Amino acid sequence: MTDEKPSEQLLSRRGALTALAGAGVVATSAQLAMSQTAAAVPATAQPADVVFVNGRITTLDPKKPVATGLAVRAGRILATGTNYEIRRFAGPNTKVIDLRGRRVIPGLNDSHTHLIREGLTYTAELSLAGVTSVADALRLIKFQADRTPAPQWIRVIGGFTKWQFREKRLPTLAELNAAVPDKPLIVLHLYDRALLNQTAVRLLGFTKDTQAPPNSQIEVDAAGNPTGLLIAKPDPLLLNSTLARLPALDPASQATSTRLYMRHLNARGVTSITDAAGGGTLYPESYSVINQLHAQGQLTVRIGYHLFPRTRGGELNDYKQFVASTKVGGDDFLKLSGAGEVVLFTSVDFEDFEEPRPTLPSSMDAQLRDILALFAENEWPFRLHATYDESVNRLLNGIEQVYGPSGPKAPFILDHAETVTAVTIDRIAKLGGTVAIQDRMAFQGETFQQRYGTRAATHTPPVRRLLRSGVPVGLGTDATRVASDNVWIALYWITTGRTVGGTRLYRSDNTLDRTEALRLLTQGSARLSREDDRKGTLRPGALADLAVLTEDYFTVPDSRIPGIESVLTMVDGKIVHAAAEFSTLNPPLPTIVPAYSPLLTGANRL
Repeated sequence: MTDEKPSEQLLSRRGALTALAGAGVVATSAQLAMSQTAAAVPATAQPADVVFVNGRITTLDPKKPVATGLAVRAGRILATGTNYEIRRFAGPNTKVIDLRGRRVIPGLNDSHTHLIREGLTYTAELSLAGVTSVADALRLIKFQADRTPAPQWIRVIGGFTKWQFREKRLPTLAELNAAVPDKPLIVLHLYDRALLNQTAVRLLGFTKDTQAPPNSQIEVDAAGNPTGLLIAKPDPLLLNSTLARLPALDPASQATSTRLYMRHLNARGVTSITDAAGGGTLYPESYSVINQLHAQGQLTVRIGYHLFPRTRGGELNDYKQFVASTKVGGDDFLKLSGAGEVVLFTSVDFEDFEEPRPTLPSSMDAQLRDILALFAENEWPFRLHATYDESVNRLLNGIEQVYGPSGPKAPFILDHAETVTAVTIDRIAKLGGTVAIQDRMAFQGETFQQRYGTRAATHTPPVRRLLRSGVPVGLGTDATRVASDNVWIALYWITTGRTVGGTRLYRSDNTLDRTEALRLLTQGSARLSREDDRKGTLRPGALADLAVLTEDYFTVPDSRIPGIESVLTMVDGKIVHAAAEFSTLNPPLPTIVPAYSPLLTGANRL
């Protein structure tokens, strides 16, 4: 491992949206004169739709872990093997793609993210991912503000951390007001605070009489007037409710935004995700766009989604309505996976390490049992947000009391579990639970160290201990507010033990090698959703979801892992993204809206 910090170039998704150029390395088998190099398609087999040759293919299939060629038919992997073996599956209309030695991996599967929510706003948001100084962040914000017509908002909605800046601080309110004096600006930092310029304060109607919700704060000056700083202490309700008041894109623009966000993920090599709902995601209205795109055959990412309660204090009634009106399941592109990650608002311990660990109220336990009893009666899967070991144990108590010592028949997932202990891990294993971990510590590791100490951070979360226990573990990002959607940062973090700010959190006893990490972001995530029979490997019969990489993940220096992208992504046997020498295969993009989108101004890159 190196001590090198990821560069701005490798972490950033900024830059102008440009047309991709280059010759696609593709032909029919007739054009390649296949008869001169290989035997014909076996008489008993139908020709492949697509054949890849001359690659370095990591299948994660123990029977054949590496290959140079791969054949696809009808959305499934038909065969893997040598170039000679795979060329036998090419018929006169087979598309043959020469990989030119590029690395191929199974499509990446983010086991905990928030695609549905982000899709509704993606094209209107400015990203600070990869920006390495406060000065550059301010220049980028001003650049976008100068290209955004009044009264539209400039929105930076998470996905970055102050620790990525050389100054190790956020822009001040004075700096933000100077950069954007006359248009509304909001900057959300993780889930600990939001910074509003004075124009935004006025438009939102914050005054000296405005009261903050419990466990939050509206900062005021000496005269009692709001400064523009909103603080979660640690409940982010104030932050989420403020975001909910921002103008929404119209439904057609939301559909376009969601399509473009999926293509952005495809460019990362992502082919599947599990959506953990989240603040502001309301069923059914927040799901109308994704359902529409599914009906139109326009999904380019496979999505399993969960349902969040609509009302604080009314969670049980909300879930009674969901259970009565919806059914768990779906197809390989869109399915309802269950409840969560929040099933009861008082059971959430948040992930704001700027604030002390919250203690869950005593009233939570009985309320949680009532909700779990509803899930048990209807065999609904669920997932539960829990950052701290103390919270995990309270949740496990409820599960044991409702389901008994063997746990539920339907799957359940514990999300985050940063400080879970060995004893608690054994409890999870006995109850048949699974754990979804994310790279949140890559964005907050330094903050955690400041509060709890360097030693406590060395096994937060205890990845190695979880794997030794046999508890199924999936890897993800928790994007897009408390972390970036760059899944390669998750792989960088878990293999090097380093944050995006360069701090080393873990030593070798709590890091994974690159193959182990890749398994968690493919097979591990698929196992959590009980889809590992068809996802996570490139073995015959598996779904034809794969990514061809810009650089070889297994050999590049550590610092270049976060900059890896896909030059060709396939989902269900269809190419959904292509760049570089494959750019002629790139499917058309929808027209970007709104007209001031950072994707058009050059502040963001698709």
